[in-house]
Amino acid sequence: MAKAKKTKIKVDPAEAKDRVLKILPILKKTYPDAKIALNWDDSPWDLFVAVVLSAQCTDVRVNMVTKDLFQKYKKPQDYLDVPAEELQQDIRSTGFYKNKAKNIRGAAEKLIRDFGGRMPQTMEELLTLPGAGRKTANCILGNAFGVPGITCDTHVIRLSRRLGLSANADPVKLEFDLMDIVPKKRFGGWTMFSHYIIFHGRNICKARKPDCANCPVAKHCPSANKPELW
Repeated sequence: MAKAKKTKIKVDPAEAKDRVLKILPILKKTYPDAKIALNWDDSPWDLFVAVVLSAQCTDVRVNMVTKDLFQKYKKPQDYLDVPAEELQQDIRSTGFYKNKAKNIRGAAEKLIRDFGGRMPQTMEELLTLPGAGRKTANCILGNAFGVPGITCDTHVIRLSRRLGLSANADPVKLEFDLMDIVPKKRFGGWTMFSHYIIFHGRNICKARKPDCANCPVAKHCPSANKPELW
């Protein structure tokens, strides 16, 4: 039996902007402790490594791995002072470990060569690091340097569409859509918007079966209690 095709949510930018201003205060109150789930000990480089490892892997697993990893590797140079195979084994359980090890070592080398061993603080410079896309760069900027950025992970993509904030599933296109409607600084700004949405996606608006009955923003959600839109 063919799977039913989902109905597309129509998005009006003006309505989406108004909806954001209604749901943000509610999410802020609902998730006052929202923050990045990855452990990184205030080191921007450690955060970069954790984000690279988080690709196709759970934050719980990444935190298990980085607990020992960050004790063994204190700075970028440490990742270059061991054979690539050793680093691969240290991060093996996060999956895609060969490519991740390659990106981490490549980023460490570039960081030392071009940035004096310090994480750059601009989108343009961060995007030159192997393994860094806009999602990674925004995560670093927002959480390590306090520079507003919207991190479009799977939860942000899913909920933005369900909430009628954007029709885009492409993370880059979605990011720019959200930048137009989400306050850059109010209610915690772009960075906290991502955290609120991610927390909500993990706790209430789950992928297969969102808990609309207990959703604090259901009255503002165009897809609440409408499975055909999920």
